Amino acid sequence: MRYFLLSVICFLPLASCQSERPPALHEFTGLSMGTSWSVKINAETLPLPRQQLKSQFDAILDRVNGEMSTYLPESELSIINAAHSTGPIPVSRSLMQVLEAAREISRLTRGGFDVTVGPLVNLWGFGPEQDFTVPGEEQIDAALRLAGYEYLRLDPAAPALKKAHGGIQIDLSAIAKGYGVDRVADYLDSLQLNNYLVEIGGEIRARGVNRKQAPWQIGIEQPVAGQRGVQRIIKLDNMAMATSGDYRNFFEQDGIRYSHTIDPRTGRPVTLDLASVTVLHPSAMLADAWATGLLVLGPEQGYATALENGLDAYFIVHHDKVFREKFTPGFEAGIVAE
Repeated sequence: MRYFLLSVICFLPLASCQSERPPALHEFTGLSMGTSWSVKINAETLPLPRQQLKSQFDAILDRVNGEMSTYLPESELSIINAAHSTGPIPVSRSLMQVLEAAREISRLTRGGFDVTVGPLVNLWGFGPEQDFTVPGEEQIDAALRLAGYEYLRLDPAAPALKKAHGGIQIDLSAIAKGYGVDRVADYLDSLQLNNYLVEIGGEIRARGVNRKQAPWQIGIEQPVAGQRGVQRIIKLDNMAMATSGDYRNFFEQDGIRYSHTIDPRTGRPVTLDLASVTVLHPSAMLADAWATGLLVLGPEQGYATALENGLDAYFIVHHDKVFREKFTPGFEAGIVAE
């Protein structure tokens, strides 16, 4: 899970409000994909009645959830995971789109991002049946042998997939919410709405300006467990943002913290000094996946991979009980001056 403090600045001075009334900020909220969602639209009027728009947002997210949830036993993904066949399994085009994107980021991160990590996520208790217990070495090794993005063969033309073995379990929790954000944003684009902000569980995509006629401003949370504070504020204009960190979803045993982010290469939670990674990208789906992949790679290899792939990324690193920040050049340009 990923969390952001939304800091949307949308107030004008009283004097200017009297002479030139700003557009209304229409806000919608709901629950889906195991988290909350919100849509903010900066417009004089809406193209459809409020309730009709809300119903459309719910329908879009319910469809994504019905395709990609590991918590719904009747979802398309759950049915695929339950299948032990190694023959072709038909999939929806939307699920294929996400799987293709995931495969490419797996390749570019050299396995740091891998949606076949499901057996390991479940083993460590972060799946649908949460049972937070440190597994034994033999259990980890057995689950690790089941994972590997190269074991998932995709046929986009069909569309269909094949499992190299029946034990493959796909987990899209590090990419599906971003995809949901993109679907809602694309719908708003189809209505020719030019000023909006979409957020699902901390994954964000923004277009245009807020009520102050300035780019949307988003607060990136300080990566401190049990506390809430803003580390940096970023301007978002026709851009998506996602973060991944080790400071919210974890469990402790014998004084050791175990993060929900599993390294697919070792089968164990990440233990690096990297507290969080934030990525900017035109696609929320890709920002979502990249943030997880870079977190797994760590502060040095992750930063080098971000530069290699032209990503706008922000790294917060634990350093002698304080935080050290690393920016790629493109990301630093979007930071709001304090």
